[in-house]
Amino acid sequence: MSSPWFVRSKPKPHADLCLFCFAHAGGAASAFHPWGAKLEGVEIWAIQLPGREGRLSEPLITDFAILQQRLVDELAPRLDRPFAFFGHSMGAIVAYEAARELQQRGLPMPVRIYASGRRAPTRPNREPPLHPLPDAQFIAELKRRFAGLPAVILAEPELLALFLPILRADLTMLERHDFKQEPVLDVPIAAYGGQDDPQTSSDDLEAWRALTTGAFDLRCFPGGHFYLHEQRDSFLPHLAGELNQRPWLT
Repeated sequence: MSSPWFVRSKPKPHADLCLFCFAHAGGAASAFHPWGAKLEGVEIWAIQLPGREGRLSEPLITDFAILQQRLVDELAPRLDRPFAFFGHSMGAIVAYEAARELQQRGLPMPVRIYASGRRAPTRPNREPPLHPLPDAQFIAELKRRFAGLPAVILAEPELLALFLPILRADLTMLERHDFKQEPVLDVPIAAYGGQDDPQTSSDDLEAWRALTTGAFDLRCFPGGHFYLHEQRDSFLPHLAGELNQRPWLT
């Protein structure tokens, strides 16, 4: 059963755990392409939102509630084995809200949620919204807050014209998201971040603890906001060890 919402770079139909991966704002499923070869015994299902890569012709989503409903509609028939969620930056919020929607529908729940590079949704934004800014200011603020855009995109006007609407749509959805207080999840959460990420402090990550009645783990790794890609060769073996040993189940 195929769906444009999921990309499996290395199918492992006999793996005993599925890891659904949710990218950062402006990101796409390809961000997780190398993970399949590094995480033995785990099948990677990277979430592909509309309007990017193989879904360029589809309208971008700017409403979080619409995304949540459509995403869980696609997830629901694919939860026939143990699974976990890994979300980075915006993806951490998408992953947590998807889990809350699964709970409301009485569907299977993830064995663990990895919330990476993002403050808990109960923590207020300390800076003004990015999404309404004109392009020049928008790009300048991206550089200041998140180390900017890849140089190859900035150097190519056509690539920039393609990428900016995607990023602006994602930030519109994220910055307008109204986090509603509901019963917390009984799902273990691991909050991960980069030691040098100016946007996500250890206190921001610690705040995820209050959003679960299950086990909680907080870890900071060398690197900045995109530590998981900057330090991939050291980060992925750590994640592989966790996923295969399942310490949250002991």
